[in-house]
Amino acid sequence: MEPQEEARTLGASVPRPAGASGSPTRGEEERPEGSAAPVAAPAGEEGDGAGADGLWGLPVERAERRPECSRCSRPQKVCLCPYLPVYPLQISTHLYIIQHPAEESKVLRTVPLLAACLPPDKCTVKIGRRFSEERDIELSTVCRDSGTLILYPGAEATNLEEFILDSPVYPSTIIIIDGTWSQAKDIFYKNSLFRLPKQVQLKTSICSQYVIRMQPTSRCLSTLECAAGALSILEKNKYIQEILLRPLQALCSFQLQHGAQIRLSKEYLLKNGLYPKPMPKNKRKLRKMELLMNSVKI
Repeated sequence: MEPQEEARTLGASVPRPAGASGSPTRGEEERPEGSAAPVAAPAGEEGDGAGADGLWGLPVERAERRPECSRCSRPQKVCLCPYLPVYPLQISTHLYIIQHPAEESKVLRTVPLLAACLPPDKCTVKIGRRFSEERDIELSTVCRDSGTLILYPGAEATNLEEFILDSPVYPSTIIIIDGTWSQAKDIFYKNSLFRLPKQVQLKTSICSQYVIRMQPTSRCLSTLECAAGALSILEKNKYIQEILLRPLQALCSFQLQHGAQIRLSKEYLLKNGLYPKPMPKNKRKLRKMELLMNSVKI
């Protein structure tokens, strides 16, 4: 059984022992304590391999992290704040982002841009893979509230626009899972809390504008795009979607201008014989590939 990980809200940090500097270098692993560092052999006395080994004893300069903008979390030289609203959008819906830990370290993530557009008290980011009622009382209370929805596609999901027309209680909170599709699936199905709220999905034929990251199909949307679509429906304001998409469009445009390439969907690559990797031998993964290839043509 997989051990549970402690979930945390955005901003929490893991304490690190003083003086810790990550993984030991090769020299640190092989030298007994107190021995001298190896000295590089003079050129020509030993083979190339021995000369290269001596380089492990040379001091290494740490790469300095580029200073980041405190609002959009982008490096200051490529700050996207000019594309954010001057003031946070005034919304009544509370947005909960359940973020897989692997997403937190990705450079081109969209959640910081989304959070920068919304009031802090209306956007909560919780990081983790496993959540329980005992460990996260706040999230448990939210999931049990009749006004809470979770945005996750599937056979049991109701179209969001149709749901709000018939719901006796107008939704006040929506939960969105942030991660790859396999990570989101793992979080949704292995946390019973997330099957308590009403499951809804977006009914849209719009292609994703997050073109610098590969998606299973062109109709799969990024977390920011999902939030933009859902909030525009719940707030009954189509301009919310337009405002929230501006920083994403600027991010993709900048990356494409500086060497990034448009990432075509896996579905498109498979259908057109352009998929660069061999087909998987695992039957379950192979079945997924076949479903993508046999889906409706883009």
